[in-house]
Amino acid sequence: REFELTGLDVAPAAGSGRHVAVDIRSPDVDAAIPEGADALIHLAAVSRDQDCRRDLAAAFDVNVGGTINLIRAARARGVKQFIFASSEWVYGNAAPGDVQREDTVINANTVASEYALSKLVGERLLAMAQSQGLGAVTVLRFGIVYGPRPKPMSAVEGLFHEVRTLDTVEIKGSLDSGRFFIHVTDIADGILAALGRTGYEIFNLCGDRLITFREVIRESCAILQRQPKVVETNPAALNIRNPDNRKARAQLNWAPRVDLPAGLKTLMAARN
Repeated sequence: REFELTGLDVAPAAGSGRHVAVDIRSPDVDAAIPEGADALIHLAAVSRDQDCRRDLAAAFDVNVGGTINLIRAARARGVKQFIFASSEWVYGNAAPGDVQREDTVINANTVASEYALSKLVGERLLAMAQSQGLGAVTVLRFGIVYGPRPKPMSAVEGLFHEVRTLDTVEIKGSLDSGRFFIHVTDIADGILAALGRTGYEIFNLCGDRLITFREVIRESCAILQRQPKVVETNPAALNIRNPDNRKARAQLNWAPRVDLPAGLKTLMAARN
């Protein structure tokens, strides 16, 4: 498939395609969006929970205020589909055996993450906008994404970097804590698979299984040929999420293709 791509970002452009330097909160963002665009893919956010907590006003200005501004711009430019990058963070932690599906009822009163709250607000604003005449809205709740980038951001990248550089790797909690980690390549494939959807829909884009910190460290050691000491500070503090990707598999004809060993090998050249 071929696309005519326009990238909007405050950061310098990387790769091919047309790039416009613009903030999603800018009143001028409309001019950067082609009239009648088939899709607006909204990936911009303050995405680390500690950054949201450190400056809540700035995080909500970007994550909520920026989304509101893009909804306005999408209406003004006649965008056919609004694809919104949400997160498995909105579900909160799962008890062992619990499954977190797209129709799982989320109680906002129990949300303990500022980042998750900002994403839930964005989802609801888009649901209301779609019911009031905005084009199709597709919410993609990403699993914890990892892949090569200049600095480690996810737990997978951080643990790989620690195995590579430290003599002792410390886990603040249980080694059996984990997530349905997913490689950035599979996320990109999922976004492409979501193009052309109609109505208001939510899909979990996540890995097929729970990957524990223990497994990430073990595979990192095998790839890097290192054996640092591993310290587990609180084995009883199990922390997991259990999102289910079967809806995306069935309706988007999408599935993760990059397994953990292959994904970790893509981190070898990361500058961290």
